[in-house]
Amino acid sequence: MILDEIAARTRERVAEEKREVSAAEMRRMAEQMPVNNGFPFETALRAPGLSFICEIKKASPSRGLIAPDFPYLEIGKEYESAGAAAISILTEPYYFQGNNRYLQEVAGVVNIPILRKDFTVDSYMIDQAKVIGASAVLLICAILDDGELSEYQAQARELGLSALVEAHDEREVERALQAGAAIIGVNNRDLRTFTVDVNNSIRLRARVPREIVFVSESGIRGAEDTRKLYENGTDAVLIGETLMRSSDKRAALDMLRAGGKG
Repeated sequence: MILDEIAARTRERVAEEKREVSAAEMRRMAEQMPVNNGFPFETALRAPGLSFICEIKKASPSRGLIAPDFPYLEIGKEYESAGAAAISILTEPYYFQGNNRYLQEVAGVVNIPILRKDFTVDSYMIDQAKVIGASAVLLICAILDDGELSEYQAQARELGLSALVEAHDEREVERALQAGAAIIGVNNRDLRTFTVDVNNSIRLRARVPREIVFVSESGIRGAEDTRKLYENGTDAVLIGETLMRSSDKRAALDMLRAGGKG
């Protein structure tokens, strides 16, 4: 399965990175970074109405090259000026053509929180996320066991980072809840088959208590999707390809936001 393949390659990548910067040194750097007041990513998603996490993504395994021209700094600034609550940035290099540098540089030019979108498989990556300027990390239930979900969330909290815990089905939602997730994202794309169904979020919303931030991810194309999700109690949506393929990202976001105004 592609998800297992990506996770395995990420473990290899982390092993290579640890040879360049040791785990102890990465932890030391992370602990020296200033802790944000509160948790800005979580706070942004709790704002009234439907919040938008806008993604900076060059490519994906399912869609190939999405953005041949990739002015990621300009995209980040455009998202912020268009009213994004937060930005998601792919840092996985082999399957998504991401780079830690993209996040680090965008963090220097925007004032909204940033989610590091990667396949967290090691505590090293959480320290690294803090060092490069992220406000939140992604924890995917399908590639982590229960102990890792709890341990990585605790580590993130200690560093002042939010954790978006991603689930795809009922069992994974229950695991996220048992691990104490404050933010649960339901991925409408099955990362094992890459089929997409926005109704997956609508179906699973009832399983998540209202005090927990609920995020719908993937496959959200237009105002009808955002309207259905908002009316179903969704707090935030993560939008990637729809915005990345748009030549006018502000207009595209305005169109999507029109469905989430209640």
